Amino acid sequence: MYLDSAKKAELFEKYGKSVKDTGSPESQIALFTFRIAHLTEHLRQNKKDFATERSLKMLVGKRRRMLDYLIKVDIERYRAIIKELGIRR
Repeated sequence: MYLDSAKKAELFEKYGKSVKDTGSPESQIALFTFRIAHLTEHLRQNKKDFATERSLKMLVGKRRRMLDYLIKVDIERYRAIIKELGIRR
């Protein structure tokens, strides 16, 4: 499986405050970004997989809403996570 608990813990530790920090916007955005990258690669190979395409669009929307929330709450944290993950907006 592409996303096991060890990989999630690694993402949460790197972008969140700790391994158990699964709720912070930074850790959720990092997880969404990892999943988006995986689904994008899948869709490059399987162009007619429309169910995955829909889930990718929904995931991108979730990440966008989380980033919008982070802009409202703390613009510096937003800028830091954008720079770390290399997300262009």
